[in-house]
Amino acid sequence: MQTVLREAVISFPMFGLTMNPPSSFTLFGRVFYLYGAVVALGFLLGILYCASRTEKLVGITKDDMYDFVLWLIPTAIIGARLYYVLFRLNEYQSFWDIFKVWEGGLAIYGGVIAGALLVYLWCKKRKIPFGALGDLSVYGLLIGQTIGRWGNFLNREAFGRETDIFCRMGLAMPGKNPIYVHPTFLYESLWNLTGFLVLHFYFKKHKRKFDGQITLLYIAWYGLGRAMIEGLRTDSLYIGSTGIRVSQLLAAVSCVAALVTLLLLLRRNPQPELYVDQVNARKAAEAIQTPPQNPTEPASEEPDDNPTEENQTE
Repeated sequence: MQTVLREAVISFPMFGLTMNPPSSFTLFGRVFYLYGAVVALGFLLGILYCASRTEKLVGITKDDMYDFVLWLIPTAIIGARLYYVLFRLNEYQSFWDIFKVWEGGLAIYGGVIAGALLVYLWCKKRKIPFGALGDLSVYGLLIGQTIGRWGNFLNREAFGRETDIFCRMGLAMPGKNPIYVHPTFLYESLWNLTGFLVLHFYFKKHKRKFDGQITLLYIAWYGLGRAMIEGLRTDSLYIGSTGIRVSQLLAAVSCVAALVTLLLLLRRNPQPELYVDQVNARKAAEAIQTPPQNPTEPASEEPDDNPTEENQTE
């Protein structure tokens, strides 16, 4: 199991950089780790991005999205913790140790799985297609994952095995020689950033074929990258004593499943109408049925009960 080296000096020989950023700070006599602040920042930026595209991409209001986020935050944290704990039960001395999240121990896959389950239930209650909200949510996920991995950098964790590769990262504890490892946190951060930029700019110019298309592309992209990067890490969760990495297997299977589903749905003819188009069509129909009143328009005059001489019949 990999050790978290929070006091290690970090170096990148390729760039001639040596640094020792703090991993925590003390406030009111308690120690707070910057990892949580970095993850929170990524989450916040992801929410702000999604809020800017809510109505155009999905067809729901910003208030609906914020309501969803209030449920998403605790759900994702619980899922990430449960995923981590289930594969390391032997490390916990008592039942209450499971709830000590501040001591570390979250797995992103657990948060993603729990979040996806919440999306399904929330969409079912609101009668919104799962793929429609999913297509918006994955943008926020990619932003959060891109930034959140830098929390691993501050913690000096989630790095890979020792290497002499050109982009290696050095970790040196006080009084010891540095070890050079794969900066897997950086690999995954850049992989997620690339995925976000590709999806953002492509679907700014091209319309989706169906609700869920971006969701499937995200699963395939993230799964491919995670399957490759996970093989370099030294802190993976394993299935018992099989030597099989849980996240690597899950990533590979989800990538293949997403690609097969994507190809099958793209070949479907005709393609279903997007949910956002249905919402816009309903709004347009309602606007036609109830035209807005013009307050400046003069009121119509009452008909004159006493006809003038010109209108009188002889």
